Amino acid sequence: MELSNKIIAVDFDNTLCFSSWPGLGEPNVPLIHYLKQEQSLGSKIILWTCRAGKELADATAWCETQGLTFDAVNDNLPEIIELYGHNSRKITCDVYIDDRNLRIEDCV
Repeated sequence: MELSNKIIAVDFDNTLCFSSWPGLGEPNVPLIHYLKQEQSLGSKIILWTCRAGKELADATAWCETQGLTFDAVNDNLPEIIELYGHNSRKITCDVYIDDRNLRIEDCV
């Protein structure tokens, strides 16, 4: 199986939503527009957050009010699990978007 779509994993707090757990805040409109555009081009979007339970449900509902839906939430895509024969704890994607990213170039 060959994967042809870009996979993007995105965090919620202070990334999609300017908030601190467990609150909800203002949307990161440019990022949300970017993700919607990527979806329209065939990219798969994974919500990758530390939120769970009610806080996760609140976050996904908040995203839906912004018109943003996900192909997976805190999980690998089914086609990734099929490809590798297991579901690793690390999300397999092409791009991670998070407010705590550190680029390799910045640390070497």
